[in-house]
Amino acid sequence: MIGLPDAITACLFDLDGVLTSTAVQHEAAWRTTFDAFLAEWPEGDRQPFTHPDYLASVDGRPRADGVRTFLATRGITLPEGTPDDAPDLPTVNGLGNRKNELLLSIIAEQGVEPYAGSVAYVKAAKQAGLAIGVVTSSANGAAVLEAAHLDQYVQARVDGVVIAREHLRGKPAPDSFLAGAAALGAAPERTAVFEDALSGVAAGKAGGFGYVVGVDRVGQADALRAEGADIVVADLADLLVAR
Repeated sequence: MIGLPDAITACLFDLDGVLTSTAVQHEAAWRTTFDAFLAEWPEGDRQPFTHPDYLASVDGRPRADGVRTFLATRGITLPEGTPDDAPDLPTVNGLGNRKNELLLSIIAEQGVEPYAGSVAYVKAAKQAGLAIGVVTSSANGAAVLEAAHLDQYVQARVDGVVIAREHLRGKPAPDSFLAGAAALGAAPERTAVFEDALSGVAAGKAGGFGYVVGVDRVGQADALRAEGADIVVADLADLLVAR
């Protein structure tokens, strides 16, 4: 009934773009942050941040990794700084904190909406007896899950806070998904990964997970397949089999 191989006993869902529409808010916060930075920076390529930049450099990655990866495309290298850097500091962490401050203000203003199809799917998976976990690079995972009223279904959460605390490599490395499977007591080969980001699908493939579902919200189905998705759907409800 849930469109997964019979051997699968656990599900690990990315958050932004898979369960909630907050990927749009993340992209908007990144665009505002990077464009303001580039307009003031005297060196490197100052072309504005684009949607392809978001998909290739930022989507699915831990915040600091996203800053480094994008700025490298513009020939810019910043000092790392520290995680508590002020948002106005010209450091990797400062720029990341500037983006997060803006994101939180956007979420406070607009709220968090889960995708209806994703809610239906998570409920069906839970009813089918599968273990449910969320793996997200966002440090705001707990707050977003609570705001979307999805926390009641989740048995384990690996988010940006856990990734930093445990010194896990970010996606496309499989570390965060492997930690999620371990938290659920599930073997990777019996766990399904649900991802909309290319880096996340690559992480699921690299971790040897039993089934990798690519969620195509932005017209990148072929790229998701190329990174290793076993199936690509436009919405998780597409996996549900009509009774």
